[in-house]
Amino acid sequence: MAHADSVPRRPRLLWEQHCCLPLERHADVGELARYRRPGGSFVSVNVGYVPHSAADVTGLITNWRERIAADSRLRLVEGVGDVEAARRDGSVAVAFDLEDSGPLEGRLECVRQFYDLGVRTMLPSYNNRNAAGGGCLDAVDEGLTVYGRALVREMNAVGMVADGSHCGSRTGLEMCEVSELPVVYSHSCMRSVWEHPRNITDEQATECAATGGVVGITGVGIFLGPNDDASVDALVRHIDYAVELVGPEHVGVSSDYPFDHDDFNAMLEQSPELFPDSYTRWGPIDFLPPEGLLTVEDALIARGYPDDAVTAILGGNFHRVAAQVWQ
Repeated sequence: MAHADSVPRRPRLLWEQHCCLPLERHADVGELARYRRPGGSFVSVNVGYVPHSAADVTGLITNWRERIAADSRLRLVEGVGDVEAARRDGSVAVAFDLEDSGPLEGRLECVRQFYDLGVRTMLPSYNNRNAAGGGCLDAVDEGLTVYGRALVREMNAVGMVADGSHCGSRTGLEMCEVSELPVVYSHSCMRSVWEHPRNITDEQATECAATGGVVGITGVGIFLGPNDDASVDALVRHIDYAVELVGPEHVGVSSDYPFDHDDFNAMLEQSPELFPDSYTRWGPIDFLPPEGLLTVEDALIARGYPDDAVTAILGGNFHRVAAQVWQ
C-alpha cells in the first residue's frame, strides 16, 4: 500500500457503529463522552436484543434520551445534520440500534415507532433463528423468512439501516438481495483472518459492498483472534484484509465495547450452558475500549493508508450510508 502523503492531518469523524451500555435505565450515559475527539464522534448504542419486549425498549430509550439531552457533552441524533452539529460543538452524536428484531413482537409498525425514538440500525436475528431469519450459531441457516423479507422492506421504507451482524451467512446474503438500500455488518470481523462463527465470510463482505454498504471491524478479542489480542494491531489486520477484498470505501470500525464488560464476563463464567465453546474456551473475553478505538487513525497512517482511505474507514463510510438511508 502506498505511503500516506506528508500533509497536515485534518480532523476526522470517528463513527462507532455499535457499543453497549448496560441495558438498564440507570446506566451511566455519560460514559459515551469517552469517544470525544477533535474531529467529532458518532456513537450508536444498543438498546435491546432477544430478551426484551417493545415496552422494555421504549422505556429504556425514553429514559436515556432525557439524560443524553441533559448532558452537554452528548447530542441526540435525528438526522445526519445533527452529526455535523455535534462536530461543530465538540459533542458526541448519539443514536441507537437494536441487536435483534424480537422487540418488534412481530409488528412491522414498530419499525417506525423505534425509528422515531432514535433507532437507526437493526439486526433481524441475534445468533439463533427467530421469526425473521437465521443466526450465526445455528447449525443450519435457512435464510430470511417471509416476515424477515417484509421486515427488510419496511426498514428500507422507514430509513433504518439493515444490519447482518449476528445473522447466519445465508440470512445476511438474502438481506443484501432484498434490500434496495445499503446493508451493513456493523460489528463483524473477517472469517478468513480468524475462523469464528460470529465472523463473516468473504462472500458476505462482497455482497454487502455490492449494496453500497460497510463492514465494521469490531474489537472483541475472541472475534479478532485467540482472545488475548484485543488490540489495535489485531483490529487493523482485519481491516487490511477487508480493504484488500472490498476496497477502503466499504470498511469501517465498530468496537462492540460493553461498558459493563466485567458483569458480562461474570455471566459467561456462571452460565456456560448459555454460550458455545467458541465463546468460553479462552476464559474472560477481552474488549478494545473507546480509548483504543481512538488510536486506530494513527495505526492506519503508520501502515501507509492514504489520507482519503483513513477518513473513509474511520467514519466517512458509515456516514455515507446514513446519508443514503436515514430519512
